[in-house]
Amino acid sequence: MALSKNRIKYIHSLEQKKKRKEEGVFVAEGPKLTGDLLGVFPCRLLAATHDWFMTFPDAGADEAVEVTNEELSRASLLKTPQQVLAIFEQPEHDIEPDVIRTSLCLALDGVQDPGNLGTIVRLADWFGIGHVFCSHNTADIYNPKAIQATMGAIARVKVHYTSLSQIISSLSDCPVYGTFLDGKNIYRESLSSHGLIVMGNEGNGISRDIAGLINKKLYIPHYPGGRQTSESLNVAIATAITCAEFRRQTLSADSRGGANPTD
Repeated sequence: MALSKNRIKYIHSLEQKKKRKEEGVFVAEGPKLTGDLLGVFPCRLLAATHDWFMTFPDAGADEAVEVTNEELSRASLLKTPQQVLAIFEQPEHDIEPDVIRTSLCLALDGVQDPGNLGTIVRLADWFGIGHVFCSHNTADIYNPKAIQATMGAIARVKVHYTSLSQIISSLSDCPVYGTFLDGKNIYRESLSSHGLIVMGNEGNGISRDIAGLINKKLYIPHYPGGRQTSESLNVAIATAITCAEFRRQTLSADSRGGANPTD
């Protein structure tokens, strides 16, 4: 059974946030990404080549359609289609701020680029961070570009959209970190194994309202000091550096058999 023109038109309509929200779905493409998400989120549609179905004979979906490479190319949102396209239901995660008191979490304040957002979710997965709290003006994680950039991490990391100011204000004495040019050198600070790390907008950084709520300001130093250099780091790269240092300190404390000094 071939994909109808209406079905292809529907798939392309899901590039629009409004349509994704109305339908409560998102598009994922490629064997690795689709394979990670199958069995985690209900799948409404699988459109795949014969070879893909031979590799995944037990893949379940409300509707499964075997397509040619040409048909997949017409339906795909990618420049280069990758054997399979799937439409999954968006999950509904409960927002539990208390998880910040017992584990390390990320918060994104106005991150606009879907690629950066998806990469940060992938980083969260790598560093064992299970929750990412996003401001309402952060890009949509279900944007196809963001989903592709997660490389399947969206199956393991819960992404929440909420008021960051309300979340942070409810944390009282919990550590809330953010990166600033006037912050303290991240490599010289004792970092906690729990709390919230806030990362800001690509061009403007952390917003003024949220900055006023952060109680641990950090700085990623350039090298060597005093040398003229780039104005700033890409937000995904800055997130990677920051998370890596948090986990380095946690692993170091674990190897010594003691708790992190700021726990």
